[in-house]
Amino acid sequence: MKIAILAPIAWSTPPKKYGPWEQVASTIAEGLVTRGHEVSLFATADSRTTGKLEWVCEQPYAEAAHIDPKVWECLHVSHLMERASEFDIIHNHFDFLPLTYSRLIDTPMITTIHGFSSHKIFPVYQKYDTTSAYISISDANRHPSLTYMDTIYHGIDATQFTFQEEKEQYLLYFGRIHPEKGTHEAIKIALSSGFPLKIAGLIQDQTYFDEQIKPFLENEHITYLGNADPAMRDSLLGGAQALLHPIAFEEPFGLSVAEAMMCGTPVIAYNRGSMPELIVEGKTGFLVISRNEAVAAVKRLDTIKTKDCREHARKNFSIERMISLYENAYQKTIERYENQ
Repeated sequence: MKIAILAPIAWSTPPKKYGPWEQVASTIAEGLVTRGHEVSLFATADSRTTGKLEWVCEQPYAEAAHIDPKVWECLHVSHLMERASEFDIIHNHFDFLPLTYSRLIDTPMITTIHGFSSHKIFPVYQKYDTTSAYISISDANRHPSLTYMDTIYHGIDATQFTFQEEKEQYLLYFGRIHPEKGTHEAIKIALSSGFPLKIAGLIQDQTYFDEQIKPFLENEHITYLGNADPAMRDSLLGGAQALLHPIAFEEPFGLSVAEAMMCGTPVIAYNRGSMPELIVEGKTGFLVISRNEAVAAVKRLDTIKTKDCREHARKNFSIERMISLYENAYQKTIERYENQ
């Protein structure tokens, strides 16, 4: 099958550090290549793939201030759409904009909805609901006004995440530094628990970092390590007693949660969004609703078996499972398009 993967261009694919949508697009592209498909990845020029790389934007716009995101996003999407006839199917990871081309081309398109940035974008998804195939990344992230073909959880390359049975004496916060991700909550949980906290992630809200995170870095037990690359990510996730994930929003998936469990590390998360779909209560982590419950959960970490975390991740969040489900979704999308 000839498949076009349309990745975002905020970061390279795969990302050097932060970039979850780009990471998922890359994982799918590489997984499809190993299955024998002819894959073209539409991404930035500095991206990497074992398939064929197609690009018009030389650098990720998040790393280059001179690049106008709107201009280059339009050029990026149109670059694929003008060649749509070369492919059996287009897999869109670029949010709603490519949907506006979907009735202008003769190639079926499947869209993985990674999340909704705002209610203002719903009209686009709603307009193309009957003619496009939508994949949700969790049941929790489904919108009642839309029709979905399937829920497909993100897959993880297990070879990039080292299983560590012996843990070090620290808790970990791993994710973008933003109020909705609860970085400040993780600090307070760690301080109340008596464990050092290591923080790694992209500073997405500088004011929040300066006012609510930076003052705590004067405490020798709270350390900010910057935006982690894959090697640091593997080491940090594998060595932690637990990943703290005290989110303040309905998270669509939570890639770091699955990655932590793949390393054999349990997760303590606020029970919102997709968390009940990812974490098995009392077996791979704990679902809590308050800071006090999170502190109590830290004291129960010795009841979690690291092997259970790894096995759960391998069973539910493997590349193999994800690719098989997407292959099935591609075939259904093509057949539905032919019957329209």
